Amino acid sequence: MAGYICPQCGAPNDPTATECEFCGESLGIQQMPPQFQQPQPMNYQGVQPQVYASEVVAAWPVKSKVVAGVLALFLGGFGAHKFYLGKTGLGILYLCFCWTYIPALVSFVEGIIYLCSSDENFSRKYHVRVKQ
Repeated sequence: MAGYICPQCGAPNDPTATECEFCGESLGIQQMPPQFQQPQPMNYQGVQPQVYASEVVAAWPVKSKVVAGVLALFLGGFGAHKFYLGKTGLGILYLCFCWTYIPALVSFVEGIIYLCSSDENFSRKYHVRVKQ
């Protein structure tokens, strides 16, 4: 395996050689080229790993995923599901634009997402404890 590159002619040489096999130039102490060097291990000392909250916080309100989904499907155009989940600002926004039917379309999709999501994902995403 070629290890060191001759500074004079650029030919690869044996890592233990002291002079170039091709031109006779003294190799001295050299660094191996990057493609032949062993990768150095990363030092992760002092780096804190990212921790994701997977636990439900006891201070979150208890809400039913099914009720939120049904409200979104049938009364979502008026923002009923947003008011139920405690998102009053979005509920008012849905109420203001209910005449355009856009909130009704968006809430229909949200209702399906609510009903299809797992209890754990619903809890984490909407910051509520799921009532069983």
